Amino acid sequence: MVVRSFAAPPTPWSRNLAEPKIDPSAYVHSFSNLIGDVYIGANVLIAPGTSIRADEGNPFHIGNSTNVQDGVVIHGLEKGRVVGDDGKEYSVWIGNSTSITHMALIHGPAYIGNNCFIGFRSTVFNARVGDGCIISLHALVQDVEIPAGKYVPSGAVITTQQQADLLPNVRESDQNFASHVVGINESLRQGYRCAADIACITPIRQQQENSTSSSSNSVASFKTQLNTQHSNQINQNFTDIQAQRNGSMAGDLAQQIRQFLGQGYHVAVEYADVRRFRSGSWQSSAIPHTSEASTVIAAVQNALVENEGEYVRLVAVDPKAKRRVSETIIQRPSDKAAVISNAAPSVSNGSAPKAASNGSAVSANSADIAGQVRQLLAQGYRISTEYADARRFRSAAWQTGPAIDASSESSVIAALNNILAEHEGEYVRLVGVDPKAKRRVTETIIQRADSQAVSIGQSNGNGASASSTAPRANGVTSGDVASTVGQLLAQGYRLSVEHADERHFRTTSWQTLPAITANNPAAAIAALDNYIAEYSDEYVRLVGVDTKLKRRVVELLVHRPGGQPVAATRTAVKVSNSSNSSYGGGAGKLSADMLSRIRQLLAQGYRIGTEHADERHFRTSSWFSCSPIATSNESEVIRALEACLDEHGDEYVRLLGIDPKAKRRVFEGIIQRPAK
Repeated sequence: MVVRSFAAPPTPWSRNLAEPKIDPSAYVHSFSNLIGDVYIGANVLIAPGTSIRADEGNPFHIGNSTNVQDGVVIHGLEKGRVVGDDGKEYSVWIGNSTSITHMALIHGPAYIGNNCFIGFRSTVFNARVGDGCIISLHALVQDVEIPAGKYVPSGAVITTQQQADLLPNVRESDQNFASHVVGINESLRQGYRCAADIACITPIRQQQENSTSSSSNSVASFKTQLNTQHSNQINQNFTDIQAQRNGSMAGDLAQQIRQFLGQGYHVAVEYADVRRFRSGSWQSSAIPHTSEASTVIAAVQNALVENEGEYVRLVAVDPKAKRRVSETIIQRPSDKAAVISNAAPSVSNGSAPKAASNGSAVSANSADIAGQVRQLLAQGYRISTEYADARRFRSAAWQTGPAIDASSESSVIAALNNILAEHEGEYVRLVGVDPKAKRRVTETIIQRADSQAVSIGQSNGNGASASSTAPRANGVTSGDVASTVGQLLAQGYRLSVEHADERHFRTTSWQTLPAITANNPAAAIAALDNYIAEYSDEYVRLVGVDTKLKRRVVELLVHRPGGQPVAATRTAVKVSNSSNSSYGGGAGKLSADMLSRIRQLLAQGYRIGTEHADERHFRTSSWFSCSPIATSNESEVIRALEACLDEHGDEYVRLLGIDPKAKRRVFEGIIQRPAK
């Protein structure tokens, strides 16, 4: 059970960052959302598509054995409280053994007692509903107190206390029906928990297979036939192109399984036919929870054979955090089941690969990441990244990294190095996206908050990491520095240099050196080399400054103490590319990186929006919307964005990507900051 729960956001009225508290016996579906100070009692069932959001009014209480069904919304006003059965104040209190049925709305302040039934699409707002009440479908209960044991008919509108006092009593048949619904949902809760537990579901699957098989001979014959086909496939050396791809993936797959087990993760396998794949309804295969790689690899191989002609994905689960860390599709309906080699990976020095100590090391080494990038690109997938600090990681609130539009392995790896260095000290994960199906095919953590930043070397095709072909000067690829310096000077920006020792670097307290006045790139680079030589035992970074707008456009780390390699640039604001000048890519306008992000969002069918905030509202995260952008034409969208930037030139402005179908934001990125 992977629960999508989030801490309450900081707001002007609350900054406690409270997180949901869920009893271990409850089942909360991963397609539901829990936010803020929400208590979920024992044996509670939270069905898919629910939204329980204690970010304004709080706290919420949902009592034992209660079921909250599909599409239910529970929210509360900032002001207004009810007194719960424990004598404390709540925004929403829901008692024990109560059913909140499909599409109902409970809006605080609201109290719902024990053994109640709230019907389909009914609304309870600023009201108190006593024990044993039944509210039928499409009813409205507002600003009243319903006495215990009363029945609200379908479609009734109860907004005065006189109406509430005249309601009829609940009949015995209605009480029996409400109890029946509670019992049904208790069985569903147990079933969902069993389906998510391999130890529980495996015997059931085995019993089902035994009862449906016509004869043991036919099953054995079928498996023998499959094994013969795969043996022939190996003997033919994968002569067809599809088999070659599966064979190359098999070695990477075995290595990936060992990698997960070495980090203490559990490995699981899920499968789905075409119909279930489209709806995201995956089913689990039985994979033993063991750290023995050969046993797990054999079980994964069996799952591939048994589910040939279907989608199969490999899942890595962190048993401590009780969350998934990776999901990778390893077979598609058009593929033949891959034969996974169980041979251990070779190590150059003859020593066995070391497992990550206490799970804190980087999730993959340079060659592993490069190999995975190569594999994803070969399958036509797109590469992107997400990052999170330790607090956001615990609540699974990842932020999207800069877009990677390159399709060549070297360009993608260079972009990944930039992102890893920029977010050193944070979690970073690699995401593989199928652009046709518009869904993720893999998520792999490639850097952890308590580990060193990874410098990914480009794979040379046999798994070895190749060194960069460009010469390095003081830890930075000289071509990168020369290109950046030339680009900054060509756009009329001023060059500045800053330095910091180890202690000041950790607190980002940089000291400024005299500006580089040279207008010639060669002379500017020579001046930069002199600064690096003078401060060889400190960090040195190059800064590009727009003198007209009095803002920085780029920050580039060019040297580390003792000449340690600089894996990538640390960029605050991307330098605009002159080729994008037709879109307003000059100073104060949209950067090349942001233009690429806009194209990417529009290509995926998302809507573009903008918000702005002055310094005071920015500190409280109180954003205001700019004029709506109704068009999907790229040039018109960019003109609208630039109009918002011009109108709010002394404020923060951020770009929004909105999924119009799911009605949720998929991207938020600041594209302008006020001049300091």
